[in-house]
Amino acid sequence: MRTVVLDTNVLLANPDTLLAYPDAEVLLPETVLGEIDKLKTSRADPELRFRGREVSRMLFDLSETGNLLEGVDLPEGGRLRIAPLDGNADMPEGLSTRNADDRILAVAAQACASGCEGGLTLVTNDLNMLLKAQTFGLTVERREDASDGSWSKRYIVRPFQRYKIPIAILAMAIAVFAGVVAFAVYSSNLVQPSTVATGVPDEFRDQLSNDNRALLDGLIALDADPNDVEAMQSVANAYYNLRDLSGSVAYAQRAITYYERYLAERPDDIGTRTDMAAMYFYAGGTDRAIQETTKVLESEPDHIQANFNLGIFYWRGRQDYEAAALQFSKVESLTREGDAHTQLINEEAASNLESVIQEAEEAGQTLSITGGSI
Repeated sequence: MRTVVLDTNVLLANPDTLLAYPDAEVLLPETVLGEIDKLKTSRADPELRFRGREVSRMLFDLSETGNLLEGVDLPEGGRLRIAPLDGNADMPEGLSTRNADDRILAVAAQACASGCEGGLTLVTNDLNMLLKAQTFGLTVERREDASDGSWSKRYIVRPFQRYKIPIAILAMAIAVFAGVVAFAVYSSNLVQPSTVATGVPDEFRDQLSNDNRALLDGLIALDADPNDVEAMQSVANAYYNLRDLSGSVAYAQRAITYYERYLAERPDDIGTRTDMAAMYFYAGGTDRAIQETTKVLESEPDHIQANFNLGIFYWRGRQDYEAAALQFSKVESLTREGDAHTQLINEEAASNLESVIQEAEEAGQTLSITGGSI
């Protein structure tokens, strides 16, 4: 079986590239995971961040079938394995651990040196990496997203991106319109929540994204039964995802509305409260975000995501470097052991801690925590 090493850019061009090599063992350098995870808090294009989330979701689903560090079987064939950089091995001459591209190349070189019966191919769309890889004798393949030059990509997506009109907003408008039409024409079919979705033609629903479909179904269900708690959560989560895709504050505010209704019925759901806190932060309500996250931590002090988010809120929302540093240090401690996903959080917390310390120094502040120790 041949070995394929994937660069970050090919996954962000098309997340399904993870499943595109049924005849190979797919190696995903740990550095790639870190680069994708950093998109969550970056100001990158919303569509790019959405693709990054898709990659993370796919990896999370695959992690439930086995250990990603040891390798898991892919549904379309082949295997996937997360490949960390071997710190005990010498870096190939000319490569540096400080450079993300170099670390990816080093993983490929180390894998090749350890023996690849069917040969090894590095897949990248980065010209510089392609040229550098060839100097190390690595076989390189470019994988452009086949859909990128399609009619829809060229004449629908890009014009909307150019004029800053998020596709999600357009889809939402269509969904709302469909809901109105559905109620007017098919109201006789909307008898109970379990059957509400049948009032919308399948041909229409098939054109919607999963998030917009969930949003439409949830809103119809709530119209039939305003006390449907599961529908409240479904609608809130759909708005959460649409906010991630579009960056729209309006979606964050709508998510908050439905999260509050849901939590009024189920106040002990700390996962949902954590999500609501994030929406408060993105809607500009840093104080409320901190307040809700504090409630979560009063119930579960070692909740990893809540601790991580609280660090972000203190850092980006208040520029409280001391409090942020303490939070990221705590997350580091909580994630020292665990699966690949846990290790990814550990790396991100360490990276954030380093950035917080550096910003504090630039601001002339001395923190009680440095380099991961108090």
